[in-house]
Amino acid sequence: MPRGPRLDAPGTLHHVMVRGIEGRPIFRDDRDRDDFVGRLAAQAQAGGLIVYAWALLPNHAHLLVRTGRMPLARGMRSLLTGYAGAFNRRHRRRGHLFQNRYKSIVVEEEPYLLALTRYIHLNPLRAKVVPDLGALERYPWGGHSALLGHVPRPWHALAAVLGQFAGTRREARRRYRAFVADGVSQGRQPDLIGGGLRRSAGGWETLATLRRGRERWAFDERILGSGAFVERVLKEAAPPPGGIAVAGRSLPALIAQIAAACGVHPAEIQSGSRRRPAARARAAVAAVAVTRLGLSAARVAKALGVSAVAIFQAIDRGLAELRTRGLDPDRLAKGIIRQVK
Repeated sequence: MPRGPRLDAPGTLHHVMVRGIEGRPIFRDDRDRDDFVGRLAAQAQAGGLIVYAWALLPNHAHLLVRTGRMPLARGMRSLLTGYAGAFNRRHRRRGHLFQNRYKSIVVEEEPYLLALTRYIHLNPLRAKVVPDLGALERYPWGGHSALLGHVPRPWHALAAVLGQFAGTRREARRRYRAFVADGVSQGRQPDLIGGGLRRSAGGWETLATLRRGRERWAFDERILGSGAFVERVLKEAAPPPGGIAVAGRSLPALIAQIAAACGVHPAEIQSGSRRRPAARARAAVAAVAVTRLGLSAARVAKALGVSAVAIFQAIDRGLAELRTRGLDPDRLAKGIIRQVK
């Protein structure tokens, strides 16, 4: 059966799995692992990927990432091709290292971001690479130790994950640790490896990609979520009414509306100010503009006086800010589009 097209767009959340050819090891020693992690860190630091969770096992690896300013395929090609070449040189081997192409699943953020973070970070324990949770907390080749502060990984999106648990780092880590411990008894969870159709955080561009592919809408192994979501996706699969031109004209109205809701002046949102209320409002604007209006990060960044990387990094915080204020990003976007047409 031919492989379906990749599903991707800026801001899309992906669960990526990489396996060794014929089940062979892709990591033979800590030098290999350190090389792979260094290349992953470089992708994150360059703004190519936002990394929420990851785990290295002897013959495979799991990543939970959000695409940044480059497509997932480009970032993964750079990561895997570079690593495979270095691996072959170090171990004096030839030929393919990885089994076929990597597997990537578009993920609906709620409720799967935390569920997948836990699932991925428990992989070394399930595979008996580590003997218990205490050892897992110190395991340097997974994101769990980074989230708990045992292994510094400044490129890991710590705040985006821990912020889901509590406002202070100490309490967030306590709750996160308990959350992971609760997942040990769940064992392997095939329901987290694809399933019914869901919309990821990629917005209109992702949905347009879905339409261009010849997917089976009720079930798609490339998308994690519920088949019941199909009807909503079909309704949203068209671009915003009037197209991206209308979406672009809606940006000033979006800024004004969120500024009023957050109690700041629109000019402060657009100035790149680091004052907390302005930064929160800017994050909310970025979240709606990229994930609901389908605008590019570069275009939104120019309007808000920050970098495109900062826009991608702000999406999670912006969605959280909208939830806190009781604002529905879908209704907000559609209302503003109607206003400017």
